[in-house]
Amino acid sequence: MPELPEVQTTVDGINRRAKGQIIKSVWTDLAVSSPIKQFVGTLKDLSFYKKFQKLVSGAKILKAERRAKNILIHLSNGYTILVHMKMTGHMMYGKYDFDKKKNPPAGGWTPHVAEKNIALRDPYNRFIHVVFSLSNEKHLVLSDVRKFAKVTLIKTNELLDSIHLKHHGPEPLNKNFSLAEFKQRLLKKPNTYIKQALLDPKVVSGIGNIYGDELLWESGVHPLRKVKDISQKEFVFMFNSMKNVLQKGIDFGGDSMSDYRDIDGKRGKFQNDHNAYRLTGKSCKKRGCKGKIERVLVGARSAHFCNVHQK
Repeated sequence: MPELPEVQTTVDGINRRAKGQIIKSVWTDLAVSSPIKQFVGTLKDLSFYKKFQKLVSGAKILKAERRAKNILIHLSNGYTILVHMKMTGHMMYGKYDFDKKKNPPAGGWTPHVAEKNIALRDPYNRFIHVVFSLSNEKHLVLSDVRKFAKVTLIKTNELLDSIHLKHHGPEPLNKNFSLAEFKQRLLKKPNTYIKQALLDPKVVSGIGNIYGDELLWESGVHPLRKVKDISQKEFVFMFNSMKNVLQKGIDFGGDSMSDYRDIDGKRGKFQNDHNAYRLTGKSCKKRGCKGKIERVLVGARSAHFCNVHQK
């Protein structure tokens, strides 16, 4: 699942490529007349999709922002498009054509044959399910292999109180997010394993499985430690490691060990800098450490850690 650095990388890309463009129309093949309850009020709901089309067509993209793992595209008409990429979604920008004869997944949207950006032809970029046609004749699209992504529309002045955002904890990279608040929020779950607590969006927003493993490796804390048993010194290490690892993820353009791609269809590079995540059986990279990376289940999620220096 795209985590905070991948979402921020996408937001930065939207601001770089699509900011200031007017949305001419919206296409999707996800909408159905009788969606299951969790998809009502999203583009998977045919009646909502019709309203969505009318409201966003003709509106200008003012800017994009991130809240937790949500992409927020603010429009000139007082509405905001909210996109949660879920497990396998990612947004891209380029010129696309619709050709039923080609018949790829999603029924025909493929990069224009003259499109110079070859990265858009990556196999992971061909599952196009939402297309925003823009005033410069380019497109902002959502590719999603498993079709889990969420796209909806909210009045901008109601965003923070919406069901989509109101339960999220503070942003870990916010300059006002202090060590004291970090510790205080984690200690609300004293008997929870630290890996689970870090991944809880109500505690801190946006930390996912990859960056949770990496920050615990860097700070030397075992993922199965209970929050209540962590020392002040270890809280300091975790806090600093959290900020360091997440910023590094952004600097590297996200993690593309799976199918994440950036706004230009290109892979991020953070997967080349893993110290723990999915390195089971490998020697620990920490200088002087003779440990190996092990994998353990924490709740329903995997955790990867060094069996020596993470205590």
